[in-house]
Amino acid sequence: MSLFNAMPGAIAQGLIWGIMAIGVYITYRILDIADLTVDGTMCIGGAVCIMMMLNGYNVWIALFFALLAGAIAGFVTGIFHTAMGIPPILAGILTQLALWSANLKIMGKANQAINVDKYDLLVSLRYIKGVALSKNTIFIVAIIIIAVIAILYWFFGTELGCSIRATGCNSNMARAQGINTNFNKVLGLMVSNGLVALSSALLAQYQGFADINMGRGAIVIGLAAVIIGEAIFGRIFHNFALNLLSVALGSVIYYLVLQIVIWLGVDTDLLKMFSALVVAVFLAIPFWKSKYFSKPVKRGGNVNAGN
Repeated sequence: MSLFNAMPGAIAQGLIWGIMAIGVYITYRILDIADLTVDGTMCIGGAVCIMMMLNGYNVWIALFFALLAGAIAGFVTGIFHTAMGIPPILAGILTQLALWSANLKIMGKANQAINVDKYDLLVSLRYIKGVALSKNTIFIVAIIIIAVIAILYWFFGTELGCSIRATGCNSNMARAQGINTNFNKVLGLMVSNGLVALSSALLAQYQGFADINMGRGAIVIGLAAVIIGEAIFGRIFHNFALNLLSVALGSVIYYLVLQIVIWLGVDTDLLKMFSALVVAVFLAIPFWKSKYFSKPVKRGGNVNAGN
């Protein structure tokens, strides 16, 4: 019963992190960039949202500026990479490092709490059970995810969105077709980190506080959600919108499994190691398939015996 009672909270948290996982999918799968800005962006969204609400701003305005702060973080990483020639992984690390100081300045200290009884939060841990459907956290976040997927599906179907996908697929070919690949990389990083910050803002409301360490290891969780979603639903979902949905579902599955692991009594100090091993195994599966399980290609041809 304790496991059953904990499942709604795990689903809600998985859906919130699912928005972040969609942002990771954009950089990792579409742009072919491993963006480590995520660990810093996963804090700045929550920090901006909580501080704005504490200062009297509406929750929707706070969410918008949290998304905007994440987009700015992605812009900085993009400029580091495209205008300064810094490799994308190192550019993300530099931005992540700078965001640590920025987040401390935004919050004024390492942790800022918000009381659900005093502020009109959009989502909260208290809004899981015994509330109206219109106030239920799972329902609200699910609607937000559907809206995000619909907008991204439309956007990546436009000429600009297709040029971003072309940039990630083959930047040299895209450049030969007259596409401004540097602009597309920056824009893709902005969209990705904006979604990560939106997820962070919702997570801060859900847990009732923003913390300087809330983004630590976020990239591992995001990759786990992407890999798990693709591994389970990859053969079923072929549409781009359904691929995005599979990433969000992968995040939910990840948190459900995590809840089961906790219920089994595994030391919580080992959860980060467990997450890293899960990602490593799922990333290794394509390599193992190609090396150990694929049939060797038979080569042959016509042999000329002579005239």
